Amino acid sequence: MSDTKYDSVLVGYTEEPRFYDGKFAGVTVKYKVTELQEMIDKYATPVQANGDGGNVFCKTNISKNGKPYTTVYDPNSEAAKEKRAEKQAATEAVSDGMPF
Repeated sequence: MSDTKYDSVLVGYTEEPRFYDGKFAGVTVKYKVTELQEMIDKYATPVQANGDGGNVFCKTNISKNGKPYTTVYDPNSEAAKEKRAEKQAATEAVSDGMPF
């Protein structure tokens, strides 16, 4: 089994892409009301004091076998926490005041 950690989870039902005159026209993603509420409750980014945040990030892709799917970013996942820690460490390393 793979040791890959993901920062997103699969959500909704993604229909096959639509094409018009041989060009990509769009894709439809369906969510149930319960799925939408779960996305808001579990996957919304924290709201900052200035009102920023509170976003839910969804991404639609095509799998290796050619099927469309949609994921939602999970800011509470282990992979997301690790990425934030790495980013914070890199920021602190740059801003430590050392000229080199």
